[in-house]
Amino acid sequence: MLMQLHESVSFWRMTRMPSKWVVRAWGRLMKAQRIALAAVEAALRRAGMPPLAWYDVLLETERAGETGARPFELESALLLAQYNLSRLLDRIEREGLIARESCAEDRRGQVVRITERGKALRRAMWPVYARAIESAVGARLNAGEAETLMTLLGRLVEPASGDD
Repeated sequence: MLMQLHESVSFWRMTRMPSKWVVRAWGRLMKAQRIALAAVEAALRRAGMPPLAWYDVLLETERAGETGARPFELESALLLAQYNLSRLLDRIEREGLIARESCAEDRRGQVVRITERGKALRRAMWPVYARAIESAVGARLNAGEAETLMTLLGRLVEPASGDD
């Protein structure tokens, strides 16, 4: 136990600490995300629409086309834990927005396909979502600033060189 503690402390001593600017950027990134998502969720709620996670599932399944998407593909695209995704898919399926079928290649697996009703709901949700994005980001940044922010955030979400 003492050896593990020593190794852990050594790791932290050897790791470069973030500058105050990096810490502040992190804080603002987290706060901006929270504020923007809350605004989008509130706009969807006011419009009588389901939560944003439903839109994301419908969009990814629609993008998958006729072949559909496997749950693990949705999990990866949406960054949801498997147990959260399973419950979410259950709710969306009960509403008739997606259909789950057995996977021909993997009999234990499933394929998720969007239904026509799901496509219609996703299309109906988009204008509400788009206005909320515009209010949260577009109204606060000009086109050049939005492009710069997109580029900077892209550097954070793309794997660093050497990461696999």
